[in-house]
Amino acid sequence: MTPVELSRTLLHAVRRAVDDGKLTVTVPERVVVAPPGPGGCGDYASNLALQLARPAKRPPREVADTLRSYLLGVDGISDVVVTGPGFLNLALHAAAPGALVAEVLRRGPRYGHIDRPDGPSHRPAAVVHLHCPRELRALVVTDSVARLLRAQGILVRTSCAAPPPEEWAAELGVRVDVIGEPAAPGVTIRPVPVTIRPTPAPNPVAALALGRDAGRWALLHPAPHDRPRTGTGEHLVQRESNPLFRVRYAHARTRALLRNAAELGFAPEPGSSASAATGPLTALLADHPRLLAAAAREHAPDRLARHLVAVADAALSLLPAVLPLGDEKPSAAHRARLALAEAAGAVLAGGLCLLGIDAPDHL
Repeated sequence: MTPVELSRTLLHAVRRAVDDGKLTVTVPERVVVAPPGPGGCGDYASNLALQLARPAKRPPREVADTLRSYLLGVDGISDVVVTGPGFLNLALHAAAPGALVAEVLRRGPRYGHIDRPDGPSHRPAAVVHLHCPRELRALVVTDSVARLLRAQGILVRTSCAAPPPEEWAAELGVRVDVIGEPAAPGVTIRPVPVTIRPTPAPNPVAALALGRDAGRWALLHPAPHDRPRTGTGEHLVQRESNPLFRVRYAHARTRALLRNAAELGFAPEPGSSASAATGPLTALLADHPRLLAAAAREHAPDRLARHLVAVADAALSLLPAVLPLGDEKPSAAHRARLALAEAAGAVLAGGLCLLGIDAPDHL
């Protein structure tokens, strides 16, 4: 169950409680779930009961207990624990590896994205307005944060304090919707302002010289408070010491394996027979939707960059065992590992796209 599906499940629980007369509240438009805080447990937590307590005119723990009764037994939820003043802590059933891989392959590079419903009945609660100074790293981070937010179904506007040089757009693909902070014509929902101001790049010229892919990675991979390294050329070397190379190489290898398997006459087939050694990669793929939601919520593309490195490293340890060796015939395990490799490639391609970086099929 993804965070989006869990949010919908919580909303459905509120609707059922209202329909049954157990709660007298207006069903909220959305519910936020996040990893449990200190004192929490399970996979996700929500303060939904605290939000509903005042309109329901009941103590938060009573509201939480009411909602808990509607959540227990729901497919995908193994347990619900109420902690503190009324936090709902939800433990999820682990998805079967085959089902997880099939879901990733179904969604492709958009796995973990949230599609925003269209139509007048689905108006967004807010438009996020990302504003940044006229500084290269700030613009690159703003561009990637906008991509992350849009992938979560959020409307975004971007602006810059002053017009950036044309070469910044040409070399690194940074663009904004407006210059300055004018009111958006036709936007009837008041924007939520967010200022993006990471530690500036010490040498913008050197970042531009790296080219679009390496230049963006150099500015996005470090945490916002860390000073990016742009002048050493380390982001261009084709070796394992370069995280960007490992990520792009892992993606290219998954595409090559699919081509090689086709030549051998077999195709990927999601299953549970890949082997226990695939556990770390499976766990990373399962965590991808939560990671994307957190990176968008915290305006932290660096979190996505580090996640992609972890996925690439886990995938690279699997890839040598994907194809049969010698006269060995393709088995169910080979097909399952090939499907898992293809799923990893889809996650890497989708993540790189959100960073504004190309994911080549050949490297």
